[in-house]
Amino acid sequence: MTHVVVVGAGQAGAACVAKLRNLGFEGLITLIGAEPVLPYQRPPLSKKYLLGEMSLERLFLRPKAFYKEQNIDLLLNTDVGAIDSVAKTISVDENKFSYDHLVLATGATPNRLPASIGGELEGVFVVRGLADVDAMAPEFAPGRNVLIVGGGYIGLEAAAVAASKGLKVTLVEASERILQRVAAPETSDFFRELHKQHGVKIVEGVGLSMLSGKARVQMAELTNGQTLEVDFVIAGVGVQPEVSLAEKAGIDLDNGIKTDGYGSTSAQSIWAAGDCASFPYKGAQIRLESVPNAIDQAEVVAENIMGSQKPYNAKPWFWSDQYDVKLQIAGLNVGYDTIVSRESSARVKSFWYYKEDKLLAVDAANAPRDYMVGKRLIEGGKSPRPELVSDVSIDIKDLLHA
Repeated sequence: MTHVVVVGAGQAGAACVAKLRNLGFEGLITLIGAEPVLPYQRPPLSKKYLLGEMSLERLFLRPKAFYKEQNIDLLLNTDVGAIDSVAKTISVDENKFSYDHLVLATGATPNRLPASIGGELEGVFVVRGLADVDAMAPEFAPGRNVLIVGGGYIGLEAAAVAASKGLKVTLVEASERILQRVAAPETSDFFRELHKQHGVKIVEGVGLSMLSGKARVQMAELTNGQTLEVDFVIAGVGVQPEVSLAEKAGIDLDNGIKTDGYGSTSAQSIWAAGDCASFPYKGAQIRLESVPNAIDQAEVVAENIMGSQKPYNAKPWFWSDQYDVKLQIAGLNVGYDTIVSRESSARVKSFWYYKEDKLLAVDAANAPRDYMVGKRLIEGGKSPRPELVSDVSIDIKDLLHA
């Protein structure tokens, strides 16, 4: 009987095994997760879950009964030691599992602050898994001082939660502006002003020099010489694809575990999906850190395990929740040279990324109609004239036919 083993019980791994059963796969399925809890959603961790607005049970992607009903062998709190791609086995503790198909959905690992600058002091946290958020949750008491290192979406979301809970928040970003790596200056300006209105102090162009304290962090020194008293620190300085298992097995890497257009790696019968996997996209090998990509890519892998030979056609989209603002992003803005703004009000805006005359991406803040229209335009390869986009007297839906 055919045996599919999936390593990584996050969004991609859970989507893959569910899709296999949905497609009628009748063989053995083993889903292996390093964490001790059922597969769960990560995005709410730094938002509703940390705010106390979502219970642990609501985080779970599916109830425990689902895995039993679907005859999926779920191994939690389990690490895979090695892959033998020739023998088609994996090592788990002292045991070996044979597989016919192996799916690597190992996700990503957060970058941590170096120990040399105090990154290992008590009270220094990252935001990635359930254990990380559970560990930091008791720190969120009104009036306490929190330093957030990194002005990407994770850092800004953590700042929003802290400010909403009444903490005194300072966020430092070493680049010239927040969101510099992922968004236009217009989007940065929007969120800088939003956080300023909620009392967050944002310091740009300044990095962290040193954290100090006897055992627990107490002080932070910035690269401009400024010192801050801190009760705790959150590092939101990006992630790295988790490739160690694949690397030891000799599987090709390129910005993550390298896959072809079908999700297959350089090793026979081994596939990869989700945050750990890169794939060909418009002439480049890219990796998308998003829930939609994890699900879609994993489901395509499941279909191809079943023999469909279906190429993965990525449709990038993302979101971020901060205070009462929902940012929705469609497309990829790489290489843009022009930004067109559409402003319905101070809190309802969208920013449209163009390269020459081609629409690449849209950032829509509290503007779901702009997002949906932008997404349809991008996926359809259509690019409305910029002057039509910026004219709010024109109904946004009319752009679909412009």
